[in-house]
Amino acid sequence: GKMAREEGGRQKITQYTRLGTLILCVVQGYLLATSFENPSRIPIFSGIDQVIQRLGPLVPEPGIAFRVITVITLTAGTMLLMWIGEQVTEKGIGNGISLIITIGIVARLPAALVAGWQVFVPPAGSGREPISPFILFLLLAFLFVVIASTIALTQALRKVSVQYAKQVRGNRVYGGQTSFLPLKVNYAGVMPIIFANAILLFPASILGFLFPGSPTANRIAAALATGTLHYVLYAAMIFFFSYFWVAMVFNPIQIADDMKRHGGFIPGVRPGETTAQFLDYAMTRLTFAGAIFLTALAVLPMLVQNFLGVPSITAQFFGGTGLLIIVGVMLDTMRQAETYLLQRHYDGFLKKGRIKGRSTGSVGGTAQTISEKQIAWLLVLIALIALGGVILSIR
Repeated sequence: GKMAREEGGRQKITQYTRLGTLILCVVQGYLLATSFENPSRIPIFSGIDQVIQRLGPLVPEPGIAFRVITVITLTAGTMLLMWIGEQVTEKGIGNGISLIITIGIVARLPAALVAGWQVFVPPAGSGREPISPFILFLLLAFLFVVIASTIALTQALRKVSVQYAKQVRGNRVYGGQTSFLPLKVNYAGVMPIIFANAILLFPASILGFLFPGSPTANRIAAALATGTLHYVLYAAMIFFFSYFWVAMVFNPIQIADDMKRHGGFIPGVRPGETTAQFLDYAMTRLTFAGAIFLTALAVLPMLVQNFLGVPSITAQFFGGTGLLIIVGVMLDTMRQAETYLLQRHYDGFLKKGRIKGRSTGSVGGTAQTISEKQIAWLLVLIALIALGGVILSIR
C-alpha cells in the first residue's frame, strides 16, 4: 500500500506486525491454557471426558501459574521462530516464515503415509478387509490430479499487454517496448481459507467458554464444526474473502496512474480511469474463477475424510491450506534460487536438466557441473530420508 512505498514504511509495517503477533500470542496462549484446564467445556473437545477418566487430567495443577507459564512459553517460542524466519529471509533464499511453516507441514508427511497405509492395508488379524489395488490406484491418481491442479492454480495468470510510448531525448529514442501486466487467478492465495477457518472456530470456542455444559451451545458449536451447515458456511466465506482480499490489496487506480506516469498504456484502452475500470473488470472475472477453484480445493480434504474414510492427517494432503502453502512456497523458493543463479552467471535449473556454471573463485575458471546422475542420487537420498521417517513412525 501507500505506507510500503514511503520512506521507512516497510520498517513500520514490520513493527506493527511484530506488535500484533505479540498481542495475538498472549491472547491465544491464555485461551489455550484455560482450554487445557477445562477441555470438557469446549465443544470441539467433545469425547475427551473418557480420555481424562482413563489417563487423568491434562493439567495436573491448574491455576494462574500454569496460565502464565503457558503464555510466556508460547509467546517466546513464536517470537523466536519469527526472528529465525526474518534472518532466513534477509540472509538466505526464500521467505523464512513460509519455509518454517512448510517444513512443519511436510514433517507430518511420514505419519500421514503410515496412517493411510494402516487404514487401506490393515495388518493381519485386524478383521478388516484390505482395499482393492484398483481403488488404491484411483486414490493415488486422484491425489496426483489434485497436486497438479494446485500447481496450475498457483501459477495461473492472465498477461495484460502493456505498451510504452516512444520518447525522443536529443538524438536518442527511448521506450517503445512491449511488456505485460500479470494478473494472478488466485490473487488472494491461502488467506481466504485462513480467515474462514478462524471465523468458524471462533464462535465454538467462545460459546464453550461463556456457556460451559450448555446443550444449545454444544449443538450450535457441533453444527459449525461439522455437517452440511459447516460446508456451506465454509465455502461461502472462502468465496467472500477471495473478493475481500483482492479489494483490499489490488488497487487498479494506483496501477493505472503508475502506467500513465511512465508512458504505458494497454492497447485499445484509454489511459487513466478507463484503464483502471478495465483492470478492475478483468480482476473481478479472474477472482470469480479462482474463488470457485479455491473453494473446491479447500472443501476437498473434508470430503475425502468423511466419504472415503481417509484419516484426517492424510486427507490434509488432498488439498486445503497445507497443500497450497507447500506448492506456493516451493515454487517461490525455486524462482528465487533461479534468479540467484542467473545473477551470478550460472545456468538456471528450471528449464534445463542440470545446473552448470563456473566457479568464479577457482583458478582458471574450472567448471562445476551437477549432472542428471547426481540429481538422481539427491532425489534417492531424499526418498530414503522420507522412508526412514515412515519406519520410525511405525516403530
